[in-house]
Amino acid sequence: MAELATVREPEWLKARRSDAAHRAAQLDVPRFKGKAGWEFTDISKLDLASFTAAEPGVGDASAVDRVETLLEAPEGAHHLGQVDGRVIDGGDAPDDLLVLPLTLACETHADLVEEHFGKVVDTQQDVFTELNDAGWTGGAFVYVPRGVRVEQPIVLTAIADAEKTALHRRVLIVVEEGAEAEVWEQHLSGTTDNETLLTSIVELRVGQNARLRFVGAQDLNEKTWVFGSQRAEVARDGHLDWVTAGFGSANGKVFTETLLAGEGSHARVTGAYAPHARQHVDFHTLQEHGAANTTSDLAFRGILADRSSAVWRGMIKVDPGAQQTDAFQECRNLLLSKKAHADAIPGLEILANDVRCTHAAAIAQIDPEQVFYLNSRGLDDALSKRLVIEGFMAELVERFEMGPIRDAMTTALERRLSVLLD
Repeated sequence: MAELATVREPEWLKARRSDAAHRAAQLDVPRFKGKAGWEFTDISKLDLASFTAAEPGVGDASAVDRVETLLEAPEGAHHLGQVDGRVIDGGDAPDDLLVLPLTLACETHADLVEEHFGKVVDTQQDVFTELNDAGWTGGAFVYVPRGVRVEQPIVLTAIADAEKTALHRRVLIVVEEGAEAEVWEQHLSGTTDNETLLTSIVELRVGQNARLRFVGAQDLNEKTWVFGSQRAEVARDGHLDWVTAGFGSANGKVFTETLLAGEGSHARVTGAYAPHARQHVDFHTLQEHGAANTTSDLAFRGILADRSSAVWRGMIKVDPGAQQTDAFQECRNLLLSKKAHADAIPGLEILANDVRCTHAAAIAQIDPEQVFYLNSRGLDDALSKRLVIEGFMAELVERFEMGPIRDAMTTALERRLSVLLD
């Protein structure tokens, strides 16, 4: 499975790639304050022409030895690891499900992939989604058949390594009716010095009465540009528990969207970000209620140090006929420096008349009175501030489901906090 350059793609995929490449060639990067949704993220210094798309099967496998994993997986987890799209770890999935490089799945399970591929994310959003649709390599396909319950997490690891490489990554996860699975995806860098570009499209399909716990996290180096479009579609009585974390990268924007398409479906989305230095992160979230009696709960927390900046723009959209919707969203930011900056912009678009939709947003610095109180109990400033920050994140940690996800995310947050406070 290590070399996939000779994989034969079906005709429908070749045509799709060709059409996307044609559209991408006519587009430019979104301009700062020139395109709705990009007003707070200046990417004018990005030179797309300076990056070369990763070639299938060419990634340097030694990069695995140079990275520190972000999410510590439990023993028995199923792994699929790639460096610049080249598979370097995989093939240990049980016989009752599929965990394959997406390129390989398009050859060996072409009809199954075609049924779901490109059905969730609109790949004509911008130049980044078009480039991804045209040039993705490697990627991952996770398919959990009807009624199958996967006991251990499925861990997808993507390492961006080569200098001036554009890694276009595509992930498709399908959990059929009555099935249950937990999938983690982590993006890492092979070095701290190489400038890379990552575009990522993630499509999640949660079937009727199915359950998916999905973690998407990145700790890329601070010279990496990141642009992501991630969207989930949840069928009747389905349940999605989605955790997203952004610690690394230099600049970029990630769209995180859920569509509750079936009556009785539910989505819980939890986000964490912790930039420092001059990092900039931008999250655009959407909770779309497309059916009656659906619920969603979204909470993001950010810790910002030095001159870093963050944007969160959230929208709850209730479609016509989606009565008895219950939706909540919030974003809270803690600034560790007077030069750090955050924007939090919640929004509502309600086209039904029997709903409950609420939102909240907050941006604050560490309360000196809390620090003073801890000082009075014999703690020094450094420890006092750390305890205040840990208290700020405690509510977020409580949202993580007990088990491997909570253990892995708690460890990742503790490591990141040490970087911010160093």
